[in-house]
Amino acid sequence: MKRSFVFLLSLSFLLSCSTTKGAAPTVSSPPNTALATNTSSETTGYWQQHVDYKMEIDMDVNSYQYQGKQQLVYTNNSPDVLNKVFYHLYFNAFQPGSEMDVRSRTIADPDRRVEDRISKLKPNEIGYINVNSLKQNGTILKYETVGTVLEVELAKPIQPGEKVTFDMVFDAQVPVQIRRSGRNNKEGVALSMTQWYPKLAEYDFEGWHADPYIGREFHGVWGNFDVKLTINKNYVVGGTGYLQGEPTVKGNKKTMHFKAPNVHDFTWAADPEYIHDTLQIENGPLLNFYYKKTLPKENIKFWKEFQPKAAALIQYYSEHVGKYPYEQYSVIQGGDGGMEYAMCTLITGKRSFGSLVGVTAHEMAHTWFQFLLASNEAKHEWMDEGFTSYISDLAMNEVMETNKENPTAGAYRNYLYLAKSGKEQPLTTHADRYAYNQAYSISAYSKGEVFLAQLGYVIGEENLKKTIKKYFTDFSFKHPKPLDIVRTAERVSGLELDWYLIDFGQTTNTIDYGITSVEDKTITLERIGLMPMPIDLTVTYTDGTTQNYYIPLQMMRGEKPTTATLIKDWAWAYPTYTFNAEKSVKSVQIDPSGLMADINPDNNKK
Repeated sequence: MKRSFVFLLSLSFLLSCSTTKGAAPTVSSPPNTALATNTSSETTGYWQQHVDYKMEIDMDVNSYQYQGKQQLVYTNNSPDVLNKVFYHLYFNAFQPGSEMDVRSRTIADPDRRVEDRISKLKPNEIGYINVNSLKQNGTILKYETVGTVLEVELAKPIQPGEKVTFDMVFDAQVPVQIRRSGRNNKEGVALSMTQWYPKLAEYDFEGWHADPYIGREFHGVWGNFDVKLTINKNYVVGGTGYLQGEPTVKGNKKTMHFKAPNVHDFTWAADPEYIHDTLQIENGPLLNFYYKKTLPKENIKFWKEFQPKAAALIQYYSEHVGKYPYEQYSVIQGGDGGMEYAMCTLITGKRSFGSLVGVTAHEMAHTWFQFLLASNEAKHEWMDEGFTSYISDLAMNEVMETNKENPTAGAYRNYLYLAKSGKEQPLTTHADRYAYNQAYSISAYSKGEVFLAQLGYVIGEENLKKTIKKYFTDFSFKHPKPLDIVRTAERVSGLELDWYLIDFGQTTNTIDYGITSVEDKTITLERIGLMPMPIDLTVTYTDGTTQNYYIPLQMMRGEKPTTATLIKDWAWAYPTYTFNAEKSVKSVQIDPSGLMADINPDNNKK
């Protein structure tokens, strides 16, 4: 979702959806087997769970309550016997006294959209999901609702390779719009339906991920969705998946049938005043745009004009990361800012043209970094937010023709601020366990972006481009971990990079190199920070000429491609490094590109 930093960047969060008539197309993905292999040795023997949802939903748009039936077929592709399962009941967060409510009222810098609003909700304004019955292969189960998690005792353990059918009846109420989901948002969108159904928790080699919904991100099981939604016939609906034929009408209601193949979530939004525009991309998906006809004329004009930019963005990501695999994508007015979901995004509509393009660029990029490369956002939030920020900054630089020399410079500034603030926590911190929202935002968005941009400094820009594409090829439709991006970069570059993940991704060690002395031809550098790096160096001679030098980091066991003069390795434990230039030296500059996140650039010149 869109980044938010105090005084640094504006905050936006989106949701995601799409609708088009027609049968669901074939979407390339790993086979649904216990073993899904690819070209990466780490994923030989890789397994992931699979789920197929069938749901029938009847929405009352007057009471904002709905009745639901859910049949869920769960395939245990793990080698483990499962004795219990868990479901997420996200709407339960929007109740006074919930963990989301209390956390928002006790954290030092609460999200301004939440603050103490949940604590003031009336019974007809809260959100809830009540599970009324649950069966396993026809046998009634015992279960307990614990906040936003349903704890389920199984009638019979689920064996490795076994398929189990769970049948559930539930009812729910849509909360007043506060965070991501809800009814009647500040722009009058009737229903922003995200994280709205009982959602089976993910189980992987680390065990169950039944995290409570406190404020952060999500993690879901890959599978297929078959959803029948009954709603008032005058409502226009956009949602994840493909509309199957024409809606059936009975009285003042219609039933819409959606199918979504190979996704790990399902979202929809609805309003009786939506305009629905479409734009077909040649050799690409159909773009849908849903926005209210009651928007000011200027904003409607912006929604029309930005549609070609949205097409250019999706083409940019398809070219530079990997081909978009679905046949449609939707941008839908709704939610509380901007948030990504499967095959679409929700975004508030009263925006400037630049904001509309910029927020869409970020949320659309999440289709690649999280919805196709489905990392666990709760544990590795920087992998989706940071990598999304990186590629969307590059895309905006091209699509909006801003021609910035370094489109990622803002992320470096934000990270350096955090690194020197005394509030930084390692990127291994769970998304809900940051002491400050600001520290979370800068860590996830900016430091995550710097991780990728600086990786280009370490292994070379061309190798980074190849790494991103190979990462997509090897890990789309899977759940990649931090090591996967690093090992991919190692395969592409032939370099050893475990130190990079350890220092930048798992500690708060900082980079700080300086120039100790320049005496005629002799240059002495020093390492002040704990984090090692290879060094790019530009020397200006007294005769006015310049020469670039490259000092390899010994523990990399190799060098990036470069035209600079290669000199001896620098081993990390040695605090200083001395070498002789070819001529009398006038000045020296460390890292002229600015792509090394040195926390004290003042000592990089002499």
